[in-house]
Amino acid sequence: MQQNDVLPELAQLEQLIAHAPAALNVEVLAQVPHMTQQLPLYALTLGNTAATKPAVVLVGGVHGLERIGTQVVLAYLQTLLQRLDWDRCLQHTLQHCCIYFIPLLNPAGMANGWRANGNSVDLMRNAPVECAEGAAWLVGGQRISRAIPWHRGRSDKMEIESQALVNYISTKLFQRPFSLVLDCHSGFGRTDRLWFPYAKSQRQPIAHLAEMYRLRQLLFQTYPHQNYIFEPQSQHYLCHGDLWDYLYDLSLANNTTMLPLTLEMGSWNWVRKNPFQLLSSLGMFHPIKPHRVKRVLRSHLILINFLINAALSYPHWLPLGNRAELHAEAEKLWY
Repeated sequence: MQQNDVLPELAQLEQLIAHAPAALNVEVLAQVPHMTQQLPLYALTLGNTAATKPAVVLVGGVHGLERIGTQVVLAYLQTLLQRLDWDRCLQHTLQHCCIYFIPLLNPAGMANGWRANGNSVDLMRNAPVECAEGAAWLVGGQRISRAIPWHRGRSDKMEIESQALVNYISTKLFQRPFSLVLDCHSGFGRTDRLWFPYAKSQRQPIAHLAEMYRLRQLLFQTYPHQNYIFEPQSQHYLCHGDLWDYLYDLSLANNTTMLPLTLEMGSWNWVRKNPFQLLSSLGMFHPIKPHRVKRVLRSHLILINFLINAALSYPHWLPLGNRAELHAEAEKLWY
C-alpha cells in the first residue's frame, strides 16, 4: 500500500511544499520510524522570523486518530499560500509577525490509525509533568501497559515527536516578546472549546491568567456570535504529561508571554448526526461526511485570523494597569 493511501494528509502537505513560493521555509524536525519507512515531521514558516516580532504557531495531528486537526492546519496554510501574491494585508501582516506550522506531529500514529504514536505512547501524556491533584484514572495518563491507551512512555526520556516539538517551540518562541499557539484536536464534547493550561491542576492558575482572560474578552467582543467555550482544561479532567503545561512552565523562565490554546472540536455532534460513523475507528474524532468536513475546515478560519491579528497587535490589548482586576475576574469565573 502506498503512503498516499494510508497517509493522505502527509501527501497533501508535501504537495503544498512542492508548489509553494520561496517565502515558505520548510524544515524536517525529525524522521519518525513507521514499519520500513521514515516519515518526516515537517515544520513550516511564513513571515518575519526576527526575535523582536510576535508569532503564532498552528499545530495538528498530535493524536493520530484526530485527522481533522491536521486538515484544519493544512486548509489554513493552503489559504495563505494562495493569498501571498495578491493580498497586501497579508503581506503587511507577514512583515510584522511570524506564523509557524506543524501540521502533522504524529505521522506514524496517523498512518496506523492510532491515538498514540508508533511506540504506543500518547504524546499528550508524554511530558515530564506530574499531576498531584488526582489525574483521571487511565485517561489522565498511565504506565500500566502500552496496550492500554494514554500510555505516558518512559519517565526518563520523551518520544521523538514530543522532544521535537519542545525543541522547536523553545527555539522559535522563547526569545520573542509574545506568541500564541493553537493546537487542533477533536473527540470531546458537543461544542467547540478553547482550552488553556493547566491540565495538571484545578487549583493553580497560570501566571498569565489575566492575559488569557483578556484574550477571551477580545474574542467574544469582536465576534459576539461565535460558538466557542473558552476555559482551562482542568474544568473537565486532570492529566499527567501535558505538553503545553510543560512548555508553558518552561516559557516562564524567559522574558516572554506565550499563551497556548487547544482547539477541542466538538465531535459528538458529528456522531449525533451520523451514528453509523461509530462503526469506524475514526468515527468519534472525524466528521466523515464530506460536507461536514468542509464545514469544519471553513468554521475555524475566523478564529485563526483573529489569533494572528491579536498576536500582531498584542501591545494594544495586553493588560497593564488593570491586570490585577482582570486576574480577579478570571479567578471568579474559572476557579
